[in-house]
Amino acid sequence: MHELEASAPLLPEIFALHGRWRANREALVCDDVRETWGEFARSVNRFGNALLKHGVKPRERVAMLMSNGVPMVHALFGTMNAGAVSVPLNVSISDEAALGMLHDSGASAIVATPDQRARIDALRNRLGPDVRLFLLADRPAAGWTCWETFIADTADAPPAVRIDDDDVLNIIYSSGTTGVPKGIVHTHRGRRDWAYDLGLALRYHGAARSLLTIGLYSNISWVSMLCTLLAGGTLVVHRRFDAAASLETVRRERITHTALVPIQLQRMVECMRGGDHDVSSMHAMMSCGSPLRAALKQELFEYFSCGIIELYGLTEGVITTLDPEDAKGRWSSVGKPLMGTDIRIIGDDDREAPQGEAGEIVSRGRVTMPGYFNRPEATSAAVWRDAEGRPWLRTGDIGRLDEQNFLYIVDRKKDLILSGGQNVYPQDIEAVLVTHAGVDDAAVIGLPSRRWEETPVAIVVPRDPASFDPDALRTWCNERVGTQQR
Repeated sequence: MHELEASAPLLPEIFALHGRWRANREALVCDDVRETWGEFARSVNRFGNALLKHGVKPRERVAMLMSNGVPMVHALFGTMNAGAVSVPLNVSISDEAALGMLHDSGASAIVATPDQRARIDALRNRLGPDVRLFLLADRPAAGWTCWETFIADTADAPPAVRIDDDDVLNIIYSSGTTGVPKGIVHTHRGRRDWAYDLGLALRYHGAARSLLTIGLYSNISWVSMLCTLLAGGTLVVHRRFDAAASLETVRRERITHTALVPIQLQRMVECMRGGDHDVSSMHAMMSCGSPLRAALKQELFEYFSCGIIELYGLTEGVITTLDPEDAKGRWSSVGKPLMGTDIRIIGDDDREAPQGEAGEIVSRGRVTMPGYFNRPEATSAAVWRDAEGRPWLRTGDIGRLDEQNFLYIVDRKKDLILSGGQNVYPQDIEAVLVTHAGVDDAAVIGLPSRRWEETPVAIVVPRDPASFDPDALRTWCNERVGTQQR
């Protein structure tokens, strides 16, 4: 390295520089709190220094069972500044699932908001004697270090720790409802590069004002948080999603960016049908988490001049986006991979499939995880190697590329239904069912069948339950998807 050449800064340093050079610009808005970048930088430094003062060491895991709010934002990025590893957990999972993730991650500390205290207290005798408990509230609680004690006499300068590129920044658990949970590892370098690449694809900039309504434990929220903060923009955090409140916040706070799942977008459109809402400030919107129905995607273009960017991705790393400019005529596509990322389609024989044929999507690029936490077998199983021996991430999703290399998701590989020797993709049937005037939403699963081995069964949410006729819907659907009669 030459004398004046510097290594690329990691997120803690980038945010600290924002705290200096953007000190008076807003960084965080939630409820009645409005923090400037200078205040935000000092807040997360205090949290990080408090962790170190109370015995949490760099590279130790800090689990978080927290509801959305200023304390959670400070905890996530304060932990990062301390060189420790945040492990944000979905607050809606069961106690047993939470316990499994706490043990799997080897968390040395748990940070909680008051609404989560009782469930952790109930598990306390199964946590282990050395796990520290930090409660982000003013009121003390037995066995917990409360906020006033936690933060008392703590410096607001950056924590004096060394953080390397390959140090782990956080671990995101993608599930936990069944089986042994898998922790997806993200390093400091990986998260920085992930935010750079996503920030370009999703059109973030220094004046971005991003609305977050999904739990901050979710990787979807991490998209908004890291892209916004990397650019030096402003986070506007809601404690929960409400369509009318979100639309009002877009108007009042001049929101430019947001990341939502399709059901939230559907609720917003339903709300907009009944009134006049000013969404002119919106610069870019992202939909992810589940397929965005073509009809809803088209309707979003009618209400939002910026259109919608559909993102397909896994927390493990593969990401594609469909730009609004490419959406017309490709309403069911999820676009093309991020800059610097490559994808391929492979068949059941693990060979690259011909153009247009469906197969498993595999991905390669710098946004890919280094692996699952303490799960070498699971990491190995997620790898496909090409003819040159290079590793690619298996997604478990079935997709195909059209003649212009736009990606279409066919279904999850594990959701494939084998019926009468034929491959049946649930998403194909779901796409037909939701076009029926009496159907609000639908999901298709496979159930065992003596005659067919498996048979598709639809779970339907009717628009009007009182007039819903399942037999008529079954007949209507079968006329459109085709059936086997032998």
